[in-house]
Amino acid sequence: MNAYDAVVVGGGHHGLVAAIELADHGRQVLLCESRPEVGGAVADRTIGDFVVDEFSAFHPLAAASPVIQGLGLDKHGLQWARSERVVAHLGRPDDTSGALLHADPAHTAARLDADAPGDGAAWLELVDSFASLKDPLLDALLLSWPPVRHAPKLAKAVGATNLLDFVRFALLPVEQLSVERFRGRAARDLLSGNAMHADIPPEAPGSGVYGWIMTMLAQDVGFPTPVGGAGALARSLRSRAEAAGVEIRTGTPVVRIRAEHARASGVDLASGEFIKAPVVIADTSAPMLYGTLLEDVPAGLRARMERFTWDLPTIKINLGLSGAMPWTAEAGRSTSVVHVGGSHRDLVRWSADLGSGRIPEHPFALVGQMTSTDPLRSPAGTESMWVYSHLPRGVTDDDGTEHLIRNCERMLEEFAPGWRDLVVERWDQTPRSLQDSNANLGEGAVGGGTMQLFQQAFWRPATGLGGPRTFLPGLYLGSAAIHPGGGVHGGAGHMAARAALADSGLAGKVRDALERRVRRSIDTSLPRF
Repeated sequence: MNAYDAVVVGGGHHGLVAAIELADHGRQVLLCESRPEVGGAVADRTIGDFVVDEFSAFHPLAAASPVIQGLGLDKHGLQWARSERVVAHLGRPDDTSGALLHADPAHTAARLDADAPGDGAAWLELVDSFASLKDPLLDALLLSWPPVRHAPKLAKAVGATNLLDFVRFALLPVEQLSVERFRGRAARDLLSGNAMHADIPPEAPGSGVYGWIMTMLAQDVGFPTPVGGAGALARSLRSRAEAAGVEIRTGTPVVRIRAEHARASGVDLASGEFIKAPVVIADTSAPMLYGTLLEDVPAGLRARMERFTWDLPTIKINLGLSGAMPWTAEAGRSTSVVHVGGSHRDLVRWSADLGSGRIPEHPFALVGQMTSTDPLRSPAGTESMWVYSHLPRGVTDDDGTEHLIRNCERMLEEFAPGWRDLVVERWDQTPRSLQDSNANLGEGAVGGGTMQLFQQAFWRPATGLGGPRTFLPGLYLGSAAIHPGGGVHGGAGHMAARAALADSGLAGKVRDALERRVRRSIDTSLPRF
């Protein structure tokens, strides 16, 4: 038996962040990762002459996150690649222009103004508003739960007379927000397309503020990607963790989290070894933690976890092209991220298809043009590219997957005729293969659970007090399963580590005991509603 101050289960970026912060505070930390390499959904592989990001690829949240930026990863090899042509939206096959978000806000505004006079000025107003709120907003979202410490700074930046308007703004569906702010299709398409990076329907509350954050991050920091492949971010985190003294074991699955005397006591490895530790941080999905790793889960929590909702199943088509993607629309050429398949109005129909269980005949897709952003991804003149779209919840079978892939291929032919002739390498990822390659991606969902409001904040991952603390003292959930949800930002790992550190002091133990009494009363009671 080996003993540590803390053990981290799972070596995704949240787990690595948690391990680093604990080690920086003098704790002896072991991190156990079941895959051969750390990184979780931040990984890459080489197929022929092409570097392919296995899961996530562009990381605007990481580039802006106070958590990630505070780790000094540039000293551990991390470099970012960016394109001045950040995001395009191609809504109609016969549109030879398309909407383009350029790294220069003035350039973006000029294009939008050409589409609809006045939209350029409206765009710059959003840019200015975001610039005034960015730091307190990201601090409130990523540094603590609940955001009591940072909320006053955000409220001050918003202004007392604007607080109610800001709350309304935060609740708007993106379709409503886009038509309130802009007259033309181009600006509305950009806002709505960025909102679809989450699984919130465009007519549902919360999609507007998510679209606004993603769009403004694209305008502020771009859509950067790690130079050489997404795995470079994971490797820099590993280097930083090991420099802090973290012991990392890969190829080491954890099969059970043990409890003794009503608190976490360590973990059992698949090898049979027991690792003793008074603190356990789980960088796992919520179903994995409460359905597999723990044996004794309170009845109320178990019942509420039956309501847990994954985000939408994903298909990802990875392509190695012998030349540039032949987009009909100028905006798509050499642009990092291309949203393609329909205008903002069409996204409502697409989302309705998914919500009603129909495989979209006219899919909407995100396209990543990796070599256009980072020339190290493939030989000069070629393109390492991926296409990403969604199936309805519950549809993960081979027939449904193949149907959607064919529909995506047909859609691409409408917007980029002749693209098939350029394919020299291909690797299709399906919901099943995604889950098989990473157990946290249940049903092929990549966000740790739906981002809709009913499963956010106090309801993430299930009704309770929210945040990283669990019903079991010494056990913390530090993954996309908790607030603020999906994305490469490190916030969940940071919050889990901070909670563990705070609970180790006298004041923290008193606060923890009081909070857990409330949590236990919720977790042990069966839900009536």
